[in-house]
Amino acid sequence: MIDKQVVETIVSQYLESELPELYLVDIAVHPGNRIVVELGSDEGVGIDECVHITKHIESNLDREVEDYELEVGSAGLTSPFKVLRQYEAAIGEEVEVLCRGGVKEKGVLLSATAEAIGLQVVRRIKPEGAKRKQDVEQELSISMEEILQTKRIIKI
Repeated sequence: MIDKQVVETIVSQYLESELPELYLVDIAVHPGNRIVVELGSDEGVGIDECVHITKHIESNLDREVEDYELEVGSAGLTSPFKVLRQYEAAIGEEVEVLCRGGVKEKGVLLSATAEAIGLQVVRRIKPEGAKRKQDVEQELSISMEEILQTKRIIKI
């Protein structure tokens, strides 16, 4: 079976030297040597970049020694975030965060670090003495350890 670390090194070095605007989101090596490489970029990943990376990987892995299937593509717009750079690219956008315990928070991503994210949410709260609930904006800090999944909310 092809080693994931070998593929990761091949891709990372190529991105660093040839396509620094792209970053590696994930690499998976499935049974039967099915290699899936997910890339990200602040401006989007084009088919030409995927072709270049595919050719580079193929030139560094020998099919005669070990056969494999290779898929190189963009991390989907609606796919869960996997790396910090995806969070950083989504600052200012609306996201949905699934936390441990099944709690979901929807709001605008304000900040992202390796430790936590900042999220601006709207809560319906009934102020004291008021007859109706009102929308109140709150800022939450959610630690990365509490986050199970984060996705962009796409509005049409």
